[in-house]
Amino acid sequence: MENTKRLLKIIRNFRKARVLVIGDIILDEFVWGKVSRISPEAPVPVVEVTKESIMFGGAANVLQNIRALGGEAVLVGVIGNDYNGERMLEMLKEDGYRTDGIIVDEPRPTSIKTRVVAQHQQVVRFDRESKEELSRKAYSGMVAFLDTELHRFDAVIVSDYGKGLINRGIISHILGSKDRNGTVVAVDPKIRNFRSYRGVTVITPNQKEAEEACGFKIDSAKALAKAGTYLLKAYHTDAILITRGEYGMSLFQSDGTVQHIPTIAKEVYDVTGAGDTVISALTLALAVKATWMDACVISNHAAGIVVGKLGTATASADELESSLGLGSISS
Repeated sequence: MENTKRLLKIIRNFRKARVLVIGDIILDEFVWGKVSRISPEAPVPVVEVTKESIMFGGAANVLQNIRALGGEAVLVGVIGNDYNGERMLEMLKEDGYRTDGIIVDEPRPTSIKTRVVAQHQQVVRFDRESKEELSRKAYSGMVAFLDTELHRFDAVIVSDYGKGLINRGIISHILGSKDRNGTVVAVDPKIRNFRSYRGVTVITPNQKEAEEACGFKIDSAKALAKAGTYLLKAYHTDAILITRGEYGMSLFQSDGTVQHIPTIAKEVYDVTGAGDTVISALTLALAVKATWMDACVISNHAAGIVVGKLGTATASADELESSLGLGSISS
């Protein structure tokens, strides 16, 4: 009962947390349909389109996850001077989000991923994006925003999708706030930028990303332990959380503590955006002073909720309480 009340208090305290989300902003477009035949022109399925939808993706999906869980969040990132950039701004404004942290980077297109889904299966995905580094003007605008706003936040989530926004300069600005204010800095990584993350609070690679960062396969308990230890030492973080799909997640802390959390997902329909949900719930919990283990348990349940949904999804605070068996506990 004591454990139950503690977890409930953490989740209810999410509303007190302010999180700055910085990273690659992506539009997730879904084309839904059904397949009943193979094309006579080539050995590919013919998808009869029934509907289309557009959703927040990348760092914008992290933003939405934070709000769904009850926290307050502000998004920082870049869009292109194009139709999709305008769509993103309109969607953010319609949902009541601040947009002063969104920088228009003239040379680049707004990132958009288009997924064709039929009978609950992804048939193909189209990516329209640039992975070039930011223009000097866009970089300066982002740094100016960080210098003005960082001190207002309890935590920062770096949502790195490898599109050219995150680099050591950006991380250094964020770490300044960590050193001065004790800000939690959590990173959802991409392998090309691992060196830039040195000194953050926590990095949350999936198993494939951890393998790429370490340079060896994680195919045993011994290899997993070796990977966690290596990443902690190499990047001087307080913790490394390796998400392992059906095997749950493994937490490695700088004090030598290692904890393995089994998965709770009962049905997996779509893993799109699951990493966004993990880092959102984890960071919110840490921002309200939860222990590492409690934060991981909460984020594990949040991930179990979203993989049971189709498309880019979020977990609400109510769903999280229900998954943890807290619904019958009074506040």
